[in-house]
Amino acid sequence: MKLFHIAMAGALSLAAFAGSAISAAAADLLTIQLKDGPVVIQLMPEVAPKHVAQIEALAKKGAYDNVVFHRVIDGFMAQTGDVQYGNSTKGYDANKAGTGGSDLPNLPAEFSKTPFTRGTVGMARAQDPNSANSQFFIMFANGDFLNGQYTVVGKVVSGMELVDKIKRGQGQNGEVSNPDKMLKVTVSKK
Repeated sequence: MKLFHIAMAGALSLAAFAGSAISAAAADLLTIQLKDGPVVIQLMPEVAPKHVAQIEALAKKGAYDNVVFHRVIDGFMAQTGDVQYGNSTKGYDANKAGTGGSDLPNLPAEFSKTPFTRGTVGMARAQDPNSANSQFFIMFANGDFLNGQYTVVGKVVSGMELVDKIKRGQGQNGEVSNPDKMLKVTVSKK
């Protein structure tokens, strides 16, 4: 599964985000432990229930632990989640990282009107809109050209300054040599 270059793919205010259908009392949180500290993502099951369920299932079984940020483009996004080829402690292949998924099935697109703004978390996919599996990306900046074309699964609510420290890639596609990784990924209720 060769991932489509989302950079080539073509505002939600914080007040509107806070007023969305997310229940503050029961919201699912995804915590990514980076070398510099934790990043907390508020997941949006009301926007993309199948994608959120898959991310949670993978996180709960430890599949995201030690997975690298294989593609990081300054001013755009940091991509991770290739549990097949991106795990730095087992099966890591720098030449294939970004082309794999998980042992779970690919998912049908769950596009929404939720825009891609700084801190938005979206699902990476191949050119086929129904090919998202385990990989996701965190936006460094607004990316209106992604709106309605990629599935939004969450929003960073704490630790965005740590996301900003993730090692950037080189070249047009943002491939990273000696990449940073997600040390541990957990799910909890707010």
